Amino acid sequence: MASGENLPENFRSQAHSAWGPLREPLFRSLWIASLVSYIGTWMQNVGAGWLMTQLSLSPLMVSLVQAAATVPVFLVILPAGALADLVDRRKFLLITQSWMVVASAALGVLTILHFVTPWVLLGFTFLLGLGAVMNDPAWQAITPETISARRFTPAVALNSVGYNVARAIGPAVGGLIVAAAGSGIAFLINAVSFLGVITFLFRWKRPAPETKNVKMMEALREGFHYGRTTHLVRCVLIRTGAFSLGASALLALLPVIAKPYGASGYGVLLASFGLGALAGGAALPRLRHQLSVDRLVAGSIVVFAFGTFAAGRLEMFWLLNTALFFCGTAWIGILACLNVAAQTMSPPALRARALSMYLLVLQGGMAVGSAIWGLVATQKGIAEAMLFSALALLAGLPALRKYRLPSHELDLAPAVVRE
Repeated sequence: MASGENLPENFRSQAHSAWGPLREPLFRSLWIASLVSYIGTWMQNVGAGWLMTQLSLSPLMVSLVQAAATVPVFLVILPAGALADLVDRRKFLLITQSWMVVASAALGVLTILHFVTPWVLLGFTFLLGLGAVMNDPAWQAITPETISARRFTPAVALNSVGYNVARAIGPAVGGLIVAAAGSGIAFLINAVSFLGVITFLFRWKRPAPETKNVKMMEALREGFHYGRTTHLVRCVLIRTGAFSLGASALLALLPVIAKPYGASGYGVLLASFGLGALAGGAALPRLRHQLSVDRLVAGSIVVFAFGTFAAGRLEMFWLLNTALFFCGTAWIGILACLNVAAQTMSPPALRARALSMYLLVLQGGMAVGSAIWGLVATQKGIAEAMLFSALALLAGLPALRKYRLPSHELDLAPAVVRE
């Protein structure tokens, strides 16, 4: 990222506008539709977890709900990235979004009719996860096509903010709906929440891409070769993996930390994290103007590490909320920068494949890390697990110095390429 004095005046003014992307109708429509869809997804997660507790008393079956949603990441995300680079991404997204509508609606109807068993719930959760994973690389890859070049960076931050705001709102609303009307209604609402994105995709006049006569295996090999031989890609993937493994303890163990405060307290803590993300997203453009990408990521990791450590020790509820707020702020600072780097570390023709590698490392690292820190917490206790997680994050900073994210290698205002 260039320093402030090296940027044109008009770009500097845009860099300080956290909400500037929402002035553009195309991006604004997509952002609002995405926010609604994200809220529906979090409601779905709450409904599925609660429904399994009613269907089975086995802790293993309850834990398999999250596993069923995560497994597709390891199975199909790389082929999904290759496919998204070979076909019309708009049409591909219409298929994946429609897939998730059908899966969620079918599960909702079966639940209302009392036809759902534990294995039926796991099967539909897997199908929804499959649709989400197939969707993700193409979804991330269209961001530069929906926003002007000068507002690309704050647009990526706003996407992260939207997801974390939904993380705060969705579980709380979902819990109320499940309590009042049952999980089946929550599943049906999730199905409806996809319709805004589908409407956007139908109305989007994206130019038809050029036909690419490339086979899937050839596309995968090309993507792997690019990732293996490009220094910036390796830096982004290694930094992402190190962060996701270390940072996963906080969100994985937060339900246990929040247990003394009840379900409503858990919702408040998630809301604090989401509000922190909102504040971080607002501050991020100015911080990017003042700091290099690498310094911003490093500083945010330090804040997140201390917040993680504090969350394992604090007993006063308002102090715990404060720690979660600062963790949310730091979370946005880290992931927004890594996401921008991932979005811009490859040419447009390889963008979805590069993003699929990034998403595999990010989501896979969170899944593996959650299991590791859960095991540590079982053996040593919550406080010790959070301490070790914080130490792992801090230890990674000097160890990863040779994998910096140098500002001059990142095109943070890429030209919009119509493929």
